[in-house]
Amino acid sequence: MSACPVDHGSSPQPPQEEKCPVDHSSSADVWKKLASSSPSPSVPLSEQREVSSIPKDQSGNWVYPSEAQFFSAMARKQHKPQAADMKTIVPIHNAVNERAWSEIMKWEAGRGGEACGGVQLINFKGKPGERSPKARWKMLLGYAAPFDRHDWVVDRCGVRTRYIIDFYTGRSSDQNSLSFYLDVRPALDNWEGVKMRVQHFWRRWF
Repeated sequence: MSACPVDHGSSPQPPQEEKCPVDHSSSADVWKKLASSSPSPSVPLSEQREVSSIPKDQSGNWVYPSEAQFFSAMARKQHKPQAADMKTIVPIHNAVNERAWSEIMKWEAGRGGEACGGVQLINFKGKPGERSPKARWKMLLGYAAPFDRHDWVVDRCGVRTRYIIDFYTGRSSDQNSLSFYLDVRPALDNWEGVKMRVQHFWRRWF
């Protein structure tokens, strides 16, 4: 697929209920409507949801969609999902998001987030059709375009930083396995992001 099958429209502020840190643009009521209007899966799909490692607020972490919810989201976007594929696609979806968060935590390490209970994911927005300046520059150099882009905003004791995440298909020695490369970095839209990028450059090269 050329992009993530989940609807990555603009996300509002996080709702009170736990959900996945990817914008599915839906509530529980919408999921019920999707279940009634989407094609019926050919095999039973799990309703169980996995709790992520990504803090939402002091009340808990974000929760990933179940197999049934993911199937409904793909069907709504007319991707013609196969129910049997959900047992593979959903773990990949979850693992990629966990990897994105781990890369953000590398940037946040040593910046004092533990003083107020840890860094939290505040909101997020998918921009699959919008190229970041860095992605456009890499494409000019001959690199493949990212297949998706997310912007995640995190809070560190009142300091908010927007992170840009470009998702690339990576190379693997096993032709039957999937590999992903995530380019994660703070956006240069405020002083905090600029400072973090400069410090990262300095530590890396000097």
